[in-house]
Amino acid sequence: MTDATAIREHMEVIGSDEKHVGRVDHVVGTDIELAKIDLAGGFKHHMIPLSWVDYVDDDKVRLSLTADAAKAAWRQKH
Repeated sequence: MTDATAIREHMEVIGSDEKHVGRVDHVVGTDIELAKIDLAGGFKHHMIPLSWVDYVDDDKVRLSLTADAAKAAWRQKH
């Protein structure tokens, strides 16, 4: 599993296809909560599991699945 301490607020989250998925709001347990102030997320909070993270570099969280696949499977926070 990815070291969640490497994931910081406002980091860009991108799919394996280099396309934008969202921006990190914060890490909650085993999930990343994406900021709702992001056009890609339709201005709603979405949750993605840390298990989707391939690696984290200096300013991006890179997923092991494409942006479209991530958006199709993310969970909306209620």
